Amino acid sequence: QVQLVESGGGLVQPGGSLRLSCAASGSIFSLYDTGWYRQAPGEQRELVAVILRGGRTNCADAVKGRFTISRDNAKNTMYLQMNSLKPEDTAVYYCNVKGTLRDYWGQGTQVTVSS
Repeated sequence: QVQLVESGGGLVQPGGSLRLSCAASGSIFSLYDTGWYRQAPGEQRELVAVILRGGRTNCADAVKGRFTISRDNAKNTMYLQMNSLKPEDTAVYYCNVKGTLRDYWGQGTQVTVSS
């Protein structure tokens, strides 16, 4: 059973930065496609960034140039570096692993961008 635990969320002013972390219960990030999603109140969950098992990355247009996804396979941890944050980035951010038979999700971490 894959377990994912996100951390690093919080309250930040517009223009600020945060780094989210997703710790996995085992060595899985190099085996599957993984990513970060977010869900704002009243909105559907949306893809923010992905890192494929081969290491290639991609980000949603809304965050390109501001967010960077990365992973440390030795630490079983995936990261999302978020810079130049905007109020519209406010959401619960979820870590995702696309397993062979099902998706795995973390519990989410709240990011609030407000002055």
